[in-house]
Amino acid sequence: MIKGKKILSPGQIKTLIQQLAHSILSQNKKSNSTLTGTSLALIGIHKRGIPLARRLQTALNQKTKTDIPLGWLDITLYRDDLETIGHVPVVKGTKIEFDLTDKNIILVDDVLFTGRTIRSALDELIDFGRPRSIQLAVLVDRGHRELPIQADYIGQTIETKNNEIVDVKLTETDGVDEVWLGKK
Repeated sequence: MIKGKKILSPGQIKTLIQQLAHSILSQNKKSNSTLTGTSLALIGIHKRGIPLARRLQTALNQKTKTDIPLGWLDITLYRDDLETIGHVPVVKGTKIEFDLTDKNIILVDDVLFTGRTIRSALDELIDFGRPRSIQLAVLVDRGHRELPIQADYIGQTIETKNNEIVDVKLTETDGVDEVWLGKK
């Protein structure tokens, strides 16, 4: 864990996920009068985007009374800095067991920073098919884009400096739900 300031507690994270689910349904109903829960699908990005996508899936399933498909991406081999992460990168696996055609895909990640992770995810996702739309949901947007990428759904926007780090901890991966802002 980094030393710094706790910026989100477990209760705040839970509330933000509920708000993200509400925003996703509201926006998709506005833009698509034939929207059903089955036209949506969630895809989480390894590592913490997956548990966030699962939590969003639960919230959306409750609201739509349907079973919204869930998949995940491991973008390791699509990164533009692959040579800097080691000689033998660890690939965790991608799992998408549904057809993307005509789906409104909600790509889910924990923190949006430079946009490079999302660019890699888009490259990989398109290899699986052609969805109707791809939207982005993030728990935290910290700014500092290097690519023209923006989130459609943001839990919390946090102003940061380049020498700071946003550290998201989730129960499924870290044993606790909290978000910290600290120095690199």
